[in-house]
Amino acid sequence: MNYAWSDIAGTLGVAVIVLTYVLLQLERIRSEQLLYSLLNALGAAMILVSLYYSFNLPSVVVESFWLLISLFGIGKYLTQRSE
Repeated sequence: MNYAWSDIAGTLGVAVIVLTYVLLQLERIRSEQLLYSLLNALGAAMILVSLYYSFNLPSVVVESFWLLISLFGIGKYLTQRSE
């Protein structure tokens, strides 16, 4: 079985999201921290890259929302920080 670079990117994206969730459950990071939203956004973006090359509509929808919510979290953090 051959893996394209996009498959590797998607798999790494899943690993980033799963690791982020594990860190949250282990209380190593908090959902209010910038790192939490950054890691989730990175993971979702990497999965979306892989989905560009191997399209799956339900996965694109869920990862798009995951990315948008993560970007909202980043914006919220930056807004609160500047106040």
